[in-house]
Amino acid sequence: MNAVLKPSTHPLAGKAMTGAEIVVQLLADEGTSAVFGYSGGAILPTYDAIFRFNRENRAENGGEKMPLIVPANEQAAGFMAAGYARASGKVGVCLVTSGPGATNTVTPVRDCMADSIPIVVLCGQVPTGAVGTDAFQEAPISTIMGSAAKHVFLVTDPTKLEATVRTAFEIARTGRPGPVVVDIPKDVQNWNGTFKGEGVLPIPGYRARLKQVYENRLSAEQLAQFHELIKASKRPLIYAGGGVIHGQASDSLRSFAKAFGIPVTTTLMGIGAFDTTDPLSLEMLGMHGTAFANYAVDDCDFLIAVGARFDDRVAGVPAKFAPNAKGIAHFDIDPSEINKVKRVSWHHVGELNNALARVEAHLGEQGFNPDYSAWHAHIAELKQKHPMNYERGGDHIQPHAVIEEINKITRGEAIVATGVGQHQMWAAQYFDFKQPRLWLTSGSMGTMGFGLPAALGAQFACPDKIVIDIDGDASIRMNLGELETATTYGTPVKVVVLNNFGDGMVKQWQRLFFDSRYAGSDKSLHQKDFIKAAEADGYRYAVRVSSKADLPRVVKEFIEFKGPAFLEVIIDPMASVYPMVGPGMSYGQMITGDWIPSRNAAPVSDDVKNTQMF
Repeated sequence: MNAVLKPSTHPLAGKAMTGAEIVVQLLADEGTSAVFGYSGGAILPTYDAIFRFNRENRAENGGEKMPLIVPANEQAAGFMAAGYARASGKVGVCLVTSGPGATNTVTPVRDCMADSIPIVVLCGQVPTGAVGTDAFQEAPISTIMGSAAKHVFLVTDPTKLEATVRTAFEIARTGRPGPVVVDIPKDVQNWNGTFKGEGVLPIPGYRARLKQVYENRLSAEQLAQFHELIKASKRPLIYAGGGVIHGQASDSLRSFAKAFGIPVTTTLMGIGAFDTTDPLSLEMLGMHGTAFANYAVDDCDFLIAVGARFDDRVAGVPAKFAPNAKGIAHFDIDPSEINKVKRVSWHHVGELNNALARVEAHLGEQGFNPDYSAWHAHIAELKQKHPMNYERGGDHIQPHAVIEEINKITRGEAIVATGVGQHQMWAAQYFDFKQPRLWLTSGSMGTMGFGLPAALGAQFACPDKIVIDIDGDASIRMNLGELETATTYGTPVKVVVLNNFGDGMVKQWQRLFFDSRYAGSDKSLHQKDFIKAAEADGYRYAVRVSSKADLPRVVKEFIEFKGPAFLEVIIDPMASVYPMVGPGMSYGQMITGDWIPSRNAAPVSDDVKNTQMF
């Protein structure tokens, strides 16, 4: 259950500490190896406590044990904490001041909630006696964050600070992970008290629900029912989502799939849960998934959803999703996801590792040894007839080719973060990912500006990994100040800007659905000299490439450069992301563009043009 109750024999139990020192000690107890935040008056006591902690406690390499990473703004601090959490599986920590400092983290908090990412945001607040008086830099964080976070605490009793912060970490990481916000008035940080070294808040309802979920085991009846469903199937397909990664269940999923030869497709958030280079992999499904994955969903007769939620980017028309499936099974840890979008014929709410292992063992005990050779042949034919492809002639550099060139070097082992837009989808389509936690992207919220700070957070979590930010000219501009953060800390993140001079994904939609009226998408993105901007922020490697002939050489130099590196690639301004399942369309109506063969014509109807869904 991954509870975080600390032993009562904490070596510092009974020591006199300020509230700020208690907070910092708890971060150390949690194994926090980096804190991301921007200072201000209401959080200065905790900043000072971190400074003193690092002066008195050194890491094995002689550096700071808990470095404080200062971004250009607090939104980026939240995304850095998210990148740290996504790459490591640990809880990311963001430390900001009151008022605008805290409100600037609303977007990353909501982003983490939507993608089930565990972070703890510690906010300074005006002194307890001034709360509610519209004091300088006061904001009602409990109210503002209440609908965006998994949980929010306002600490008004300093004797409960220790238990509150410890409980915040527990809530963030357990069950379906998510962001927890702790609002700490300045007088609570300055309070002098005794560090207990143990204890959490009494949240019996939450813990009872967790216990029920974690201890829920598949019954003999459920196992028998699943056996009957899969025994009747000739074309089973696993549809895996981000819950597999959050639940640390990738190994169990791989074991289950390979034990019986069941093909696997993943959502955008599930990328890496199954090795994309494995023969059983169909890569990503959905709005911009591979054509062969989407056609396989149409053709399967038994769909097994694992840690996935049938969201609108996958099941845009739920009634037409997996239309030939005679049965749908759903494994999840969140009971609210069962039958929320698509009704299923079998489900289990519980911890994924145990559930998948139990099903695999039961089927083995029953002598289940299916012959899916015809299904595998069908999948192979789909891959052969409808492979991912793009325009390989012409004078323009195609963005797909940039990704392929980088992938030749990284071989599915680099951490890749992205902004949001076309570049995000090209990266998802053309990179390989052999392991989980290598793919970091804003999925549900689709937050532009996510990529660079998330990559920085990931690099602090995994200093020995190659970390690459694949960004767009519009997306990176939203957090361009973090270029200086990378050089300030010597963080060797590799930043790629695929420059098509505008909001590429919006322009693609406008071409398809609004008769090429580029309202607001062709804005002031023509004057920015990204190379000069990167050089001004301290990049010793900042290169622009616009010639196809130069691409292989420059990409190799870029990846091999020691330290922060910046690469701008001028790409085909008309390059589009295909396949594309338009809003209101089924997979059978998927638009595949000029370079991926389709098995169905997919005209863009007036009904689709008038859709209410982006």
